[in-house]
Amino acid sequence: MIQNLFPTSIYYSQLKKSLPPSFNKELLKECLKFAEIDTAGQKWCLENYLGGYTSYGSLSELHRISSTFSDLEKEFNKHVIKFAKHLEMDMEYKKLYLSSCWINIMPPGVTHSMHIHPLSVISGTYYVQTPSDCSSLKFEDPRLTCFMNSPPRKADASISNQRFHHLRPEAGHIVLFESWTRHEVPPNRAKKERVSISFNYDW
Repeated sequence: MIQNLFPTSIYYSQLKKSLPPSFNKELLKECLKFAEIDTAGQKWCLENYLGGYTSYGSLSELHRISSTFSDLEKEFNKHVIKFAKHLEMDMEYKKLYLSSCWINIMPPGVTHSMHIHPLSVISGTYYVQTPSDCSSLKFEDPRLTCFMNSPPRKADASISNQRFHHLRPEAGHIVLFESWTRHEVPPNRAKKERVSISFNYDW
């Protein structure tokens, strides 16, 4: 008998089937407007997010200041509850809540190196604009530092046996993962900006 123990679950779904096509267009306009007026964020990005824009260091609670992002929070909640149930989290005495929410704009060539989201429970990203050939979201096997003399896996190995997994995002979709999951965004090779909204849920 072979059992697969300690799996790393990644949740990926369309945010809401009934969203009108104009929703992401209006959301994109708002994201670009924030990038234009957020001088503190622009300054932060010069030191921490070269070539791109993120409101992570300046406006990281957009669901508290924008009705558009507040509406997004309501949709995020539905998916996070579903994912938490899949993970069989014991949430009898506490409740997950959206603690931070920020914009990411990645022009061609911009990258976001491997990282985790410390102290949060579930993290995720909603994709606003994903041009053809834009960067994937790359996940790393959390056991990687323990493999020592383990042979590499075959190129056509099943997803569950791969050391890394590349998720190709689509606009209008949401991805969720436990916040300890290491991930990165490789250099954006598309000719247009890759735009997303990332967030954390705490308890």
